[in-house]
Amino acid sequence: MKKLALLFLSVSLFTLQSCKKDLEELGAPPTAADAAFTYSASPESDNIIIFKASNPDVIAKWNFGNNTLGAGIEARGIYPTADTFTVTLTVFNKGGSASSSQEIVIAEDDLSLLDDPIFTFLTGGVEIGSKTWVIDSNYDGHFGVGPNPTDPAFGEVPHYYSAEPNQQTGNGMYDDKYIFSLDGFKFDMITHGDVFVDALQESKFPGATLTDPDYVAPYENQFDKTWSLTQDGEIILTLSSGAFMGFYTGTNEYKIVSIDENEMVIRNVDAGDPALAWYHRLVVEGYDSGDGNIDTTGNGGGGTNDSTAYVLPIDFELEDPVFSPFGNSTYAVIDNPDTSGINTSTRVLETVHGNETWAGLFVDLQDKLDFSTETTITFKIWAPVTGTVRVKLEDQASSTTFVEKDVDVTTANEWVELSVDFDGEPVSYNRLVVFPGWDVGDAETFYLDDLDQQ
Repeated sequence: MKKLALLFLSVSLFTLQSCKKDLEELGAPPTAADAAFTYSASPESDNIIIFKASNPDVIAKWNFGNNTLGAGIEARGIYPTADTFTVTLTVFNKGGSASSSQEIVIAEDDLSLLDDPIFTFLTGGVEIGSKTWVIDSNYDGHFGVGPNPTDPAFGEVPHYYSAEPNQQTGNGMYDDKYIFSLDGFKFDMITHGDVFVDALQESKFPGATLTDPDYVAPYENQFDKTWSLTQDGEIILTLSSGAFMGFYTGTNEYKIVSIDENEMVIRNVDAGDPALAWYHRLVVEGYDSGDGNIDTTGNGGGGTNDSTAYVLPIDFELEDPVFSPFGNSTYAVIDNPDTSGINTSTRVLETVHGNETWAGLFVDLQDKLDFSTETTITFKIWAPVTGTVRVKLEDQASSTTFVEKDVDVTTANEWVELSVDFDGEPVSYNRLVVFPGWDVGDAETFYLDDLDQQ
């Protein structure tokens, strides 16, 4: 027993000495003073702020408080809009990390700062405001994997494996949509209910099913996430928690290898196997990279986008149709919050009106609407206030081909049915757009159901 006690004491002393030695080798973690920083306006603009870490001997990471990030002892934060922002500096050394935060006040807007080429490519810039990107499934080499670090002999290409056109059909990736908005750096991820997942990440996705060697997993749409860019030699795109693009390998951080108005290539390191880097080629929804034109046949870009077009009536009972919100609106298919009156159905669409007066949402239809016999578009709406609803019909292939009409909601806080007459309109429209709360900018919640042609 005494020998055992001595052995335990010896092991304990050895362990303590080893831990002490490890701590000495690591060094002391940084202190709050190490995370201190100063800032000042740049010479070119009061909306471009220069931040400087007080300790030059640490690794410095910045969160500028406006959904953008930075790195380095000295960094630049760009603030196009007036507001108060909380800026956080986190510093690292071998011993650990420390953080500090300060508030900065931007007094006036300077929207010209949004005229960044990468912002414009990604979102359409100030004039357009948001862009929807999809995997370019028709393109040879749209998805694949290569070594990390990159092999200089090959460059940044997926030379271990490169997917042939539409080779990954059925794996939940080709019908996903990624919507980047400039206002608030908002990111929406439309999944159609499932995503493509690396086998090393399968445990994070309950209900995932094997597609050999990887998985398809149930995953809800991710709305109101954010995106940020770090431009320090490389362009790094980071999405907020829960959001990702393409094949999920455990990360939400991507290097933008190349980008222009219609095409983008991204690269990310596999979190489960850092010796691998994955590549995705994306295009703006509807763009046909084969001939450089906007595809009007419905077969370009996302490959399997038949599933994103619908036939009226739409009642939300058996499926969750994919709508595209704009003007900072959001939507979800939920249980009917008010089953009284004229609408006792189980499921309805909920939309929160964005802060733009023209905010709304649209759904794409498989066929163009023919008003020769059925002349009206009808739908049920539950509105929190009385007012105007605008209904717009549009040609998916040409946004300049449209017709729009207004109808009034005269009763609030209960289900009512609205009817809009399109008698005599040509067979030109296969997109239905609804602007609930037309010409207001309040974040009110509306419910829609039973969209139909009669």
